[in-house]
Amino acid sequence: MNYVFISPNFPHTYWQFCDRLHRNGINVLGIGDASYDSLEEPLKAALTEYYRVDSLEDYDQVYRAVAFLAFRYGKIDWIESMNEYWLEQDARLRTDFNVTTGIRSDRISFIKEKSLMKKLYLDAGIPTARQHAVSGLEAARAFVSRVGFPVIVKPDVGVGATNTWKLENEADLEAFYGRLPAVPYVMEEFIEGEICSYDAILDSACEPLFESMTVWPPVMDIVNRDLDLMYYTCPEVPPALRELGRKTVKAFGVDRRFVHLEFFRLTKARPGLGEVGDFAALEVNMRPAGGYTPDMMDFAHSTDVYRIYADMVAWDCRKVPEAPEHFYCVYASRKDGHTYARTHEEIMARYGTQMVMQEEMPPMNWPQMGRYMYTARLKTFEEVRDFIRFVQDP
Repeated sequence: MNYVFISPNFPHTYWQFCDRLHRNGINVLGIGDASYDSLEEPLKAALTEYYRVDSLEDYDQVYRAVAFLAFRYGKIDWIESMNEYWLEQDARLRTDFNVTTGIRSDRISFIKEKSLMKKLYLDAGIPTARQHAVSGLEAARAFVSRVGFPVIVKPDVGVGATNTWKLENEADLEAFYGRLPAVPYVMEEFIEGEICSYDAILDSACEPLFESMTVWPPVMDIVNRDLDLMYYTCPEVPPALRELGRKTVKAFGVDRRFVHLEFFRLTKARPGLGEVGDFAALEVNMRPAGGYTPDMMDFAHSTDVYRIYADMVAWDCRKVPEAPEHFYCVYASRKDGHTYARTHEEIMARYGTQMVMQEEMPPMNWPQMGRYMYTARLKTFEEVRDFIRFVQDP
């Protein structure tokens, strides 16, 4: 089996996908714009071959790379980047090389465009916030008259909370239209709730081989208000979220993927959506959760999600047994320019035995993820709250 992995060196933990695929006897064929010498040794060991291009943005170069690898090794069975930025290019490559194990160009718009996601949610009867395609100011006022302030505006196609704003009143609305971006935007009613993700690895029948839940703060506030990030993976998935997650992947018709679906868990009742504690759909991401979250799932569930994924690719089943013990795994970060009550040494002295990761993040991740991160495995939610306070208290 030939598996083409686009940009296998980013994030750097993705060498583990390559490693587990390689262990299953799969040819892992990397394509990237980093030099071979700069790749980490475990990644080099997992790759059957690496083809360097000058730019992954240049489709012609990437196309020629896949063609060369197909000539050298035979038909390509999989093409993946696991990265939101390259999903559209992945789909185009699958279409051009007739690779059927993944989303192709005729379906990519439904997982990239928030307006089309909304249609599939509604068709499937999945609760979701009301949405308006941004056009003229008067149309926006009519939408706001139905849902009320505040509202959220965000690019129809975008990653995370980039260029996303909360409009609190008429002055904010007029200011937004005064600087209206050139790209398509959507406007949504504001939902009071915490963001909970349903993360799953799906087999060819769209059935989950692994499921997990992570609770996130509003990333928009982290970026726009320069706050410290904290989030945590839970030991269990609530039945209501499990049901909605499974219903969503079937509505979107996705299979053989690691997916990251975002939902609101309501902290305030909302007519048409539900009561406090109910879940409502936010958006789908047909790739793993970002950063170190897959590793946090490993620590929370005492498992190996990279191997579960590789077993799905090789054999369409799960061979990793379910662990008897599950935990919380919590991430708390610190930013430059902030002051903190405790030193690094004090944090390590108190939580060193429970710390599973701690390091400086790459500069490109500092606005969202913080400059320095601490990740611990804990048994109770009370311990999670204490850990966050200890790391981040000013």
